[in-house]
Amino acid sequence: MRNTRDRLRHAIGFELIGLLIAAPLASWITGVGLHHMGPLALFFSVLATVWNYVYNIGVDKLLLKYQGHTHKTLWQRVLHTFGFEGGLLIVALPVMSWWLSVSMLEALVLDLGFVLFYLVYAFIYNWSYDKVFPIPGQVQQNALG
Repeated sequence: MRNTRDRLRHAIGFELIGLLIAAPLASWITGVGLHHMGPLALFFSVLATVWNYVYNIGVDKLLLKYQGHTHKTLWQRVLHTFGFEGGLLIVALPVMSWWLSVSMLEALVLDLGFVLFYLVYAFIYNWSYDKVFPIPGQVQQNALG
């Protein structure tokens, strides 16, 4: 299981890199100025960092309880990513609607764009992170495992 320092490195790295990509990209795609999109993206980044920390501890505890280790298969990684993004969506939608003065439907469409971006990004980042910073004593089974 990962320690607190490792979890913080993981979460902060994930959010910083994601924020540097997502905020300018969202601003460009939507035509909303970075001065208005940036604070929204920063808020979600902080929220996601806290959620990332809490969610990953919970997932690791469940994996330890039910399979005796925290190694994730490809499909567990996919489910892990969807669960994380789904939890974040519950908070993101009303905040985005309010901040951008758009309907909940418009916020949902915009948020789906963020979700699609972060689904791919989270998979790549987490897989890469596990390769660069493996859990001590844990054997990596295959290239995607």
